[in-house]
Amino acid sequence: MTKELTCIICPRGCTLKIETEGKTVRSVSGNACPRGIRYAESECIAPVRTVTTTMRCKDGRLVPVKTDRPIPKESMMALMALVNATIAPLPITAGDILIKDVYGCNVVATKDM
Repeated sequence: MTKELTCIICPRGCTLKIETEGKTVRSVSGNACPRGIRYAESECIAPVRTVTTTMRCKDGRLVPVKTDRPIPKESMMALMALVNATIAPLPITAGDILIKDVYGCNVVATKDM
């Protein structure tokens, strides 16, 4: 099967053509650098994402949060449900872990509150 992706690793935005057979990447073309090959393989075999969102605080305000490392793409919705069900305690300092060790990451605050 042939798949086409736009590489997001660097500002060039190369259009990648990926030939796959099942879960195996047979070839990658269109990349201007070796990082494009690694991105294409990762995206086709085991896609991951860094999640950025907001979490409700005890006083009703929203604090911006993100995962401290990428998680499997298929875990994103479950993580979002957990974030939406969590109320962050105050005060918060950027970098505080608000949810620890979930889906292989921590959810951290990105702003002081």
